[in-house]
Amino acid sequence: MAPPPVIRLHPDDSVVIARAALLPGAPIGDNLAATQRIPAGHKVAVRHIAKGEPIRRYGQIIGFASADIVPGEHVHVQNCEMGDFAKDYAYGVDRKPTAMFDPPATFQGIVRPDGRVATRNYIGILTSVNCSAHVASVVADMFRRNPFTGDDPLAAYPNVDGVVALTHKTGCGMTQDEPLRVLRRTLAGYARHPNFSHVIVLGLGCEVNQIGGLMEEQRLAGRLRGMDIQTMGGSRKTVAAGVDFVKEVLAEANQASRETVPASHLTVALQCGGSDGYSGVSANPALGAASDLLVRHGGTVILSETPETYGAEHLLTRRAISPAVGGKLVDLMAWWEDYTRREGAEMNANPSPGNKAGGLTTILEKSLGAMAKAGSTNLVDVVGYAEEVKARGFVFMDTPGYDPVAATGQVAGGANLVCFTTGRGSVFGCKPAPSIKLATNTPMYRHIEDDMDVNCGTILDGDETVQECGQRIFDLILRVASGERTKSEQFDFGAAEFAPWVLGATM
Repeated sequence: MAPPPVIRLHPDDSVVIARAALLPGAPIGDNLAATQRIPAGHKVAVRHIAKGEPIRRYGQIIGFASADIVPGEHVHVQNCEMGDFAKDYAYGVDRKPTAMFDPPATFQGIVRPDGRVATRNYIGILTSVNCSAHVASVVADMFRRNPFTGDDPLAAYPNVDGVVALTHKTGCGMTQDEPLRVLRRTLAGYARHPNFSHVIVLGLGCEVNQIGGLMEEQRLAGRLRGMDIQTMGGSRKTVAAGVDFVKEVLAEANQASRETVPASHLTVALQCGGSDGYSGVSANPALGAASDLLVRHGGTVILSETPETYGAEHLLTRRAISPAVGGKLVDLMAWWEDYTRREGAEMNANPSPGNKAGGLTTILEKSLGAMAKAGSTNLVDVVGYAEEVKARGFVFMDTPGYDPVAATGQVAGGANLVCFTTGRGSVFGCKPAPSIKLATNTPMYRHIEDDMDVNCGTILDGDETVQECGQRIFDLILRVASGERTKSEQFDFGAAEFAPWVLGATM
């Protein structure tokens, strides 16, 4: 039997979601019909909503009616706006024991000498400043596999996944307080990342982010080898020295092998980008089900994108293990409100134009759908951008909503795999961590199948439940962690997406 034309997410909702585009007269409920065309993934009113009255989806407030809305009418930016409402943080009231699996699931991981476990085996080239970015890229390009000619400089090293240069646009012209600390913390997180067997950092020599200062502040001696262009005698000599470094460590890196390890060694970054009206219905809840499975097997998931949690934070504080942990999240929201105010912006500047075209109207609606990625387990910790994640379970990391910047912070914090949901068709990789792409709807999945790993549109099509799709995602997480390549890896995504959060003025 064909699924109904609309999706009702909660009994208290005043809107339902169009499963596909609806024409005027299409049924939307008991004795109700659409009064105008409703695009796929968009909202349609199922009762009268007076001007100023809250509009509810997921049983939660997503905005307020800016005009009277009649049943059957399209609900979107033309008649729905932001507004203030009281939030009950109720710290920990929904906290509950997590039923753990015993024995836990396993995967084939790479165990490093210090006991940490990798999902990939790269050699990394970091840069202290943008001025050394080209030189770093030249070094990495010397070892790049060419899928068109078949040339493979690493053919003799089958256990090395590649040599990757992670470059960025900052490192100088910056103040030496918080912006520099955040950059150094991010670079150090990558320098220590278990998915790198060896790491070198290249600088210019005169930048604010001095390599010596980076290594001393972040205690990277013995972990990181550094050289700068000015000391080495120019670009050509630095490239030669960088190439020599890679050649020197390749044999050792190639000694890495996989062995059976418990899923507790997995830390998964949860991301969404190019979201649509289905994101909170299919892919995000399915990823949430997979997140719950991973946590119950002893692993860790990191939710981030603080501006895209705004308006839904009171649902996460209810799952916090303590008022202190929940309070950290509330404090972050206050910081972001002040930050956007100082910058002459507002929190509702997000959703993006593409999000709105896909049916998302306010940041409240987007946040409620986005937080579904984190499932239902307890919130065990809240950490700053690129800070090392030490707790196991569901952790929140403070990041911007911009996907590359957010994912960069999560990987710096220790994520060794990324799961990324999209409704519009976002393409993304995140070296050295593999990135799994999850499509919210079947038409987009089929249209851009070369970039998508999982079709969660099966939920909308009525072919699969959220839990069944979540199990399928979890199984793929284990296979990818064991070495199965994702679509983004096959297309060599992941180096250009490295994007540390740039704070403060550029001087």
